[in-house]
Amino acid sequence: MSRPSPSFTFLALPLLLLALGITQVMAAPTAAKPASPGGTERQVTPQPFDARYRLEVSGWPNASIEHRLSRESHHWHSQMNASIAVARGNERSRFFLTPDGVRSVNYASGYSLLGIGGDYRLGSNELSELPDRQAALFDLSLSVLNGGCQEADGCRLVYQDHRGREEIIDYRVLARETLRLPAGEFEAIKVEVLDPETPDRQMTFHFHPELPGLLLAVDYRRDGKRRSRLALTSLDTPLDTRAP
Repeated sequence: MSRPSPSFTFLALPLLLLALGITQVMAAPTAAKPASPGGTERQVTPQPFDARYRLEVSGWPNASIEHRLSRESHHWHSQMNASIAVARGNERSRFFLTPDGVRSVNYASGYSLLGIGGDYRLGSNELSELPDRQAALFDLSLSVLNGGCQEADGCRLVYQDHRGREEIIDYRVLARETLRLPAGEFEAIKVEVLDPETPDRQMTFHFHPELPGLLLAVDYRRDGKRRSRLALTSLDTPLDTRAP
């Protein structure tokens, strides 16, 4: 079976493929292009949430994924856990918000496949230039929700993966739409994500318009065919999040 590009796939499958020992990507804004446009205040503010997903990948068993965002003193804590019959993975990040965006202070992840796995850590020194992928997901969504990418041709993002390596992707905001998911009906902001090195492969993110960091659904397509789907199955948050 032909698997998706390791770096590109992990934009949508952040923990399942980590559990299978493949490299993950998550985007973070470049220093030259901040997440929020200069002089523009952010309109959407962070809120804690607890989300659960079903992940369907062609050729693999379905996976269950949990994503929790919580506040700890002056920091935010983002944690993901994933599991299938033969593998499991987790990752967590601590970060805080600054006028220029997100600043990561600690990142850790681990996976196990048939008893074989690995652990990865990034400290404040490694994270001084680019945030980790959990913090980057939050910052990317916050930028999208508050109009941080207005260019017609889209924007370019650079991130730091779980091993501290830099990668690049391109993205552009498409439209708002209503999604019908197992967790209910939601308004969503649709974002197309492309890897410049693999133009035949596309990701579509659907972000919640009021909860930075929360993905409602993700589709991965290769050669025009959908290969995987991440869909929200339950959501616990103080906000009223359903579509009107």
